[in-house]
Amino acid sequence: MHATEITEILNRPLSQELLARDLTRLAYVAKDGTPRNVPISFVWNDTHVVMCTTLNAPKLPSLRRNPTVALTIDTEVHPPKILLIRGRAELDVVDGIPDEYLQMNGGYQMTAEQRVEWEAEVRSLYDSMVRIVVTPTWVKLIDFETTLPTAVEELVRERAERQRA
Repeated sequence: MHATEITEILNRPLSQELLARDLTRLAYVAKDGTPRNVPISFVWNDTHVVMCTTLNAPKLPSLRRNPTVALTIDTEVHPPKILLIRGRAELDVVDGIPDEYLQMNGGYQMTAEQRVEWEAEVRSLYDSMVRIVVTPTWVKLIDFETTLPTAVEELVRERAERQRA
């Protein structure tokens, strides 16, 4: 997929709305060769999807061995809105708490006092973290109004051909 097409899709208002959400699902290939799909907080910085995790997270050896990942960001309403992203994960060990980690956890409902307590707990727990930075190499936005999953698009096209015949 060409970079300009990726940018065009990611700049659409619905994509921007989805990229402002709190959670994505990160899919990768685990050490034993089986797929994994884990929910993880993220932040979009207008170029990359950034996630943060602990230094001892089980996903890190797998991502080092095979950095190819897929992300799903979606809604819980009907019809669902879905942003699919594929890319390559780059791992960056950061001393202390990455700014993105504090940003991505800002959407949870906390009072100002709870936020101060939460941040103090985070800072006391983590000496360092790993930033997982994904550059999109392929994207698809599905809204079930103007875009559909590829298999459904094919069925719609086939039905239209049968109706014309």
